[in-house]
Amino acid sequence: MKPKEKPHYVNNAEFSQAIVDYVSNSRAEVAEGNNKPIVTNYIATCFLKIAEGLSHRANFVRYTYREEMVMDAVENCLKAIENYNLEAATRSGKPNAFAYFTQIAWYAFLRRIDKEKRQQDIKLKYLSETGIENIVAEEIHSDEASRRTQAFVDELRLRIDVVKENDRMFKEYSDKARRRKRGRRVDSDLTEFF
Repeated sequence: MKPKEKPHYVNNAEFSQAIVDYVSNSRAEVAEGNNKPIVTNYIATCFLKIAEGLSHRANFVRYTYREEMVMDAVENCLKAIENYNLEAATRSGKPNAFAYFTQIAWYAFLRRIDKEKRQQDIKLKYLSETGIENIVAEEIHSDEASRRTQAFVDELRLRIDVVKENDRMFKEYSDKARRRKRGRRVDSDLTEFF
């Protein structure tokens, strides 16, 4: 499939020119004392395509809240459009709005993931600290139902503990890897090859 036929394709040259035109026009309108113009449909559609395309990367595709990530990214792009630097230097000398707004979308995704993880931690903490078996046991009087409820609660607590342990092990591993990476910066001795 050719790039232009892909569903999330954004032509960087056309998009960058549209951004430059909008920002220039917006700054001129504000300087005259008028309100900022509304973002064009083309620019908004490009923001959506950039965010949607980025959300299909392997880093983000399996999150259940991927749509929220996309909408956060579009919102952040709309907020940051006025901050676009028209004089920013690129290697080609042409504006590169695609890279600028892709970076904004990337960090919006990371912020949404962080928010969702914090919410998940709050939910798990609430479930683990709440006497849920007491609440449920009061409402259910049969022995079979209370046994099933207790089995469910035990399974839930076991899963919470497994997730916490996996998170701890992952953090330890990443810390060790980071320390090893820092230690590798020493120049190697190549005398045996000379």
